Amino acid sequence: MMKSFSQRFLHNPLVIVGLSWLTLVLLVAVLADVLAPANPFAIVGKPFLPPAGDFLLGTDSLGRDVLGGLIHGARTTLLIAVLSTLAAVAFGALVGAVAGYYGRWIDDVLMRLTEFFQTIPSFLFALVLIAILSPSAMNLVIAIATVSWPPIARVVRGEVLSVKSREFVRAAIVAGQRDSAILISQVLPNTLSPLIVTGSLLVATAILVESALSFLGLGAPNQMSWGFMIGAGRSFMREAWWLVTVPGIVILLTVLSINLVGEGLNDALNPRLADA
Repeated sequence: MMKSFSQRFLHNPLVIVGLSWLTLVLLVAVLADVLAPANPFAIVGKPFLPPAGDFLLGTDSLGRDVLGGLIHGARTTLLIAVLSTLAAVAFGALVGAVAGYYGRWIDDVLMRLTEFFQTIPSFLFALVLIAILSPSAMNLVIAIATVSWPPIARVVRGEVLSVKSREFVRAAIVAGQRDSAILISQVLPNTLSPLIVTGSLLVATAILVESALSFLGLGAPNQMSWGFMIGAGRSFMREAWWLVTVPGIVILLTVLSINLVGEGLNDALNPRLADA
């Protein structure tokens, strides 16, 4: 008996766990100014206060509220990760669609370009880009998107190669539709399933890259993020374990939840499982 997408997707308990955590994080990010109205960089207490009382997650080396930092850090980290993923998906889909649809020398040139970007270690490439462009939220988005688009291009190219020979595409060509219209209305909609899955997993990678860059002091200046919190607390791990442990656990749970949801999407969108 064929099951609907929602039945297949929500039937997985791990997906429910992942969605629950991601929903919580998204709500915290959206309501950051309400939940923690104070400036996350403001000194609100004595340094190294342990988690208790007025400060549920303690204070850092300067007396800043760790919980407030986590709340505002969720907005910064998620916003940069989502925007960079959207940019990578848009550019990668364009490159993959053009390469797969036109083939020949266009395919060769675009795929050699993709391979060139894939040969460079992504984190080191992002590190160099940020060092050249200077740290800022926009440059973080550009750097992460630049190192993230090649997998998207390859996925879309493979799907386009299998779709463009089908009858409905041939019929559109015979009908005289322009190539751009065929790509947008006929070809790309049939690549959405793998594109959604790959894009969702790229968000997790983007969070890790942003956190690593912020850890090294190359994050968005004057904006609290989870990676920045770990970087600021790494010198005090013995005296104040919560400074590194708490944001580290939050990053771990968020990345794990995204991967669980991504795997659930992959299973739910797999046509071979539709009859299961």
